Formats: sequence, structure tokens, C-alpha cells
Amino acid sequence: MSTALLKRKLDKSFRRLDTDGNGYAERADFQDVGARLIHGFGMSPTSPKGKAVAVRLDAVWAELAAYADRDRDGRLSSAEYHHGMTKAFIEGPAFDPVFHPAAEAVAHLCDTDGDGHVVRGEFEVLQRAFNTPVSDIAAAFNRIDTDGDGCVSTAELVAAIRAYYIGTDPEAPGNWLFGPL
Repeated sequence: MSTALLKRKLDKSFRRLDTDGNGYAERADFQDVGARLIHGFGMSPTSPKGKAVAVRLDAVWAELAAYADRDRDGRLSSAEYHHGMTKAFIEGPAFDPVFHPAAEAVAHLCDTDGDGHVVRGEFEVLQRAFNTPVSDIAAAFNRIDTDGDGCVSTAELVAAIRAYYIGTDPEAPGNWLFGPL
């Protein structure tokens, strides 16, 4: 993957994860995203889907922090985040055992009726949990909905998440996960 493409994707995901806007990614940000998702979809944190999202996002944080939080202050600067994401998930071994299950848990939470698809409204709830600007949400959905049928299968959403974080194709629809780069 080109260094420039990776930097743009990680810069954007860092901004989406820094929910309190303090310039750092912290466990509390990951927990906040999880809580926003769970609440946004009307789930209880103790429901199976709610628990799965919370546990899986916490696992992503723990893995990321293990690679990146060198000064052990419990927060990651943008540079630490880039380093950790690269070493743990992009070049490292943790995408499939740690990040992929989190992506699946989020996709299944978004699929409120259990039909295996995420419709535009569900995608909007997902994106609002990450503070994605409203102007970027429609563009992101339209790119990820490659066949234009108004929905994205949960498998396609997981594949888009994978492409965003570890894909190398600069034209991949998944690069639009949080809107234009």
C-alpha cells in the first residue's frame, strides 16, 4: 500500500475514533463509539449484540495499545496510532484474530432485522457513532453499495472495513468507509 494512501486512511480513522476531540485515541473513545453504536441501534449493553460490540472493540483497543502506547499514558497520539495500527493490524498478525471479529460484531449490530443486510438508515447510525460528517455519509454508502440496490450485506460491510484498514487497492470501495479521503 502506498504510504500516502495509508496515511490518509489512518488520519481519517484517527479523527473518527477521537470522539472527545482531545487529539488522542483512548480506551474511553473506543468505549464511547461502542456505547453510541449500541444506543443508536436501540440495543441494551447487556444484550448479546451489545456485549459482542463492547468486548470486541475493547480487544481492538488492547491490541492497539500494546503495540503503540510506548509511554504507557493510556492514550495514543496520531503518530502512536499510526504506528500501532501498522504494526498490529496492517503488517502484523492481529487483523484476523482481533480486528475482523470486531468488524463482524459491528456489522451484525447494524443489521437490525437479521436479514444479512445493512440499509442506508442503519449505515447512517453506524457513521453517526463515529462522528462522520453528514455530508460524507451518503457518499460513503453509495461507494460501498457497489450494486446500487440500497443495501450492503454484512459480509460486504466487513470486507469494506478490511479494505479500508489493510487493503492496497487505491480504488477499492472500502476506502470510502468514512467518506472521501
